[in-house]
Amino acid sequence: MRLIQFIDGARTPRVGEVGASGVTVRALSGAQSIYALAQKALASGQSLAALISESPCDATFDYADLLTTGCVLAPLQHPDPAHCLVTGTGLTHTGSAATRDAMHQQEAKAQAEKEVLTDSMRVFRWGVEGGRPADGHPGAQPEWFYKGNGHMVVAPGAPLSSPGFALDSGEEPELVGMYLIDETGTPRRLGFAIGNEFSDHVTERKNYLYLAHSKLRQCAVGPELWVGALPDDLRGTSRIRRAGKVIWEKSFLTGEANMCHSLNNLEYHHFKYAAHRHPGDVHLHFMGTATLSFADGIRVEPGDEFEIDLPVMGAPLRNTLQIVDDRFSIGGVKPL
Repeated sequence: MRLIQFIDGARTPRVGEVGASGVTVRALSGAQSIYALAQKALASGQSLAALISESPCDATFDYADLLTTGCVLAPLQHPDPAHCLVTGTGLTHTGSAATRDAMHQQEAKAQAEKEVLTDSMRVFRWGVEGGRPADGHPGAQPEWFYKGNGHMVVAPGAPLSSPGFALDSGEEPELVGMYLIDETGTPRRLGFAIGNEFSDHVTERKNYLYLAHSKLRQCAVGPELWVGALPDDLRGTSRIRRAGKVIWEKSFLTGEANMCHSLNNLEYHHFKYAAHRHPGDVHLHFMGTATLSFADGIRVEPGDEFEIDLPVMGAPLRNTLQIVDDRFSIGGVKPL
């Protein structure tokens, strides 16, 4: 099942189910957000999929038209963006350690004189050796990072804004797990979406301890929420266009068959913290990648378009890069 959130011609927020052909969207009567539908499903004791299947339709829309006119929203939002936590895990995919080491070549060479393995490779090997436990116990911890709250999430087709102080503005094609915490404090997975995790790789490369700074950037999610069992082997393509021409293109793999951690293990290590299980909160959690244009020497420019295409999960995610004035300077904090 593939769901979207969108704005109709009357500027009313709607929820729609994308048809199997991907051509039309069935608008659900009275449904204005997936968050509200999920709460309704919890209250009724139904699954989200069952509730959607029983929901009447009051209109149909052309999907391509909704996308090209900028009417499609991110597939999951909280009414108060401060109650949406955006996070992620890294070094989770086969090949991700090699990509990270390529980014950190100079740092890795210096470390190689002191130790056999870089920190990146060490964490990756922990995941390979213990990230997919079969005995019901927690496995190895993945790398974890914080991106921000719901204010950091932009819709499909919207610009991805990079602050003026950033040293780089690079894409990261990833799966995003989407969750709602129920009234008992239990995380409830609504499904998955395509995401562009969008990071500052030059800042990260300066020193690994700057990883936290490099992740405090906007991200894009959508356009669709995939509800139901996720295929184990997902294959897609990440592209960058400049003035309408593709300047970089690379295939990428995701899904559990291509990961060194199980999804259950990644979810456990995020939600084991009580602060991440506050009733009513929404979580968007990026699951990692092994494919970056930055690792291939690409430097993006304002106006470049990122495209992340996972055909099994519906329409691709497209966003253009813009640089914005951060409008904050040293001394900007004032006493009260």
